Amino acid sequence: MSASEQVSVTEPAEHYLLFAAGPRLDHAARLRELDPTARFSVVCRPQHLAALTALPSAEDFLRVVAVRRDAPVEEVVALARTVHALDPVTRITAFWEQDQDRAAAVGEALGVATHRPETVRLVQDKGLMRERLRETGMEDTAAARAFGEDDLRAFGERAGYPFIVKPVAGTASFGVTLVRTPEEAAEAFRTAAGDFPGISRLGVLAEEFHSGAQYSVEAFSEAGEHLVVAVTRKYSEPRGMVELGHVLPAPLDPADQEAVTAHVVRVLDALGVEFGPTHTEVVLTEDGPRVIETHLRVGGDEIFNLAKDATGVDMIDLQTRQAAGEKVLPSVRALLEADREPRCEAVWYTAPEVAGTFMGLADGESTDPDVTVLLTPGSPLTGLAGSFARVVRARASAPTAEEAVAKVRAKLDALSLVFHVTPQEREHV
Repeated sequence: MSASEQVSVTEPAEHYLLFAAGPRLDHAARLRELDPTARFSVVCRPQHLAALTALPSAEDFLRVVAVRRDAPVEEVVALARTVHALDPVTRITAFWEQDQDRAAAVGEALGVATHRPETVRLVQDKGLMRERLRETGMEDTAAARAFGEDDLRAFGERAGYPFIVKPVAGTASFGVTLVRTPEEAAEAFRTAAGDFPGISRLGVLAEEFHSGAQYSVEAFSEAGEHLVVAVTRKYSEPRGMVELGHVLPAPLDPADQEAVTAHVVRVLDALGVEFGPTHTEVVLTEDGPRVIETHLRVGGDEIFNLAKDATGVDMIDLQTRQAAGEKVLPSVRALLEADREPRCEAVWYTAPEVAGTFMGLADGESTDPDVTVLLTPGSPLTGLAGSFARVVRARASAPTAEEAVAKVRAKLDALSLVFHVTPQEREHV
């Protein structure tokens, strides 16, 4: 057979099994741009079906399997095996932390690369994370699971006040309370033991409160190597630790920068993280950095966009390209080493401690493109109850972190918000 007569052999198209595909970032569409021949199946929760089918990429989904949040992981694995038998799965993705445990279990069962189940358990179960860091000599933060308010009071007697109470598995500051006295234990336990959107109920954790400035480290990993993209300075309200603002790059001196980033890299090693983006929150105490928690995803609260604008590194793009099989760390290094004008990016939120109804802005819609109203008029307010209770967000850029924070806070200070406040019941004689 001559060269001109040889039959062309093409690689079979990739078949992606997407877990918890979300409407905010359409990863299927991004993957389609990288590989027009790719095929997609989805595993999600029933409440996500409407948003999922509204995505521009929805017509590309070969099949969508909806499984309840409380379904056993064995059921999810069985359903994935059925999909795999019909159409062999070549790649598994879970771009956000929701259902990463399911994706890991399916990947192990099908022999398709993804995060290891142990790593996902250690990251998602904050109690297990504390145990692993203690076992590896990384940190000795006091922590204990609580099954009632008496356990919290006993922890306070052992570890001292104040201390943090939070759901064992959690995100977006849901259910977090800083307990300062024994009298606050009952309410703190009820708060942490409640139901929160998308969060598995794994119990309540009490842990030592670390005092100091808060930071998060935005990193990307590949083949077990971790590269820090940026460090973010975080500002939180002191009662429920709801995050009010972020600025990136953080205003850190070189020694503290090295201490924070080196500590996080060792933590990622201890937890067995091998690939993908991570968002690790730390406190810089007098005794050095101490981890609050970490996540196998990009930072929320616009942090991934702050990083993109400040450093040129698009972590969502990296995540997508890595999921498609590309090696991405060399391009990240090149971007971080390139000459750039100093630029700091800040985001800040308005989170009123009022109960009632948000009515809107006093002057109507804001004309500032960097100001976003997060709630629709008529939305109920219950005070600080997690990140989704925040009302308005603003963005700003400046050459220094201090200037960026001042600028973004001024944007919010210039707004007038209207609330219908629910009066509290008062005792009378």
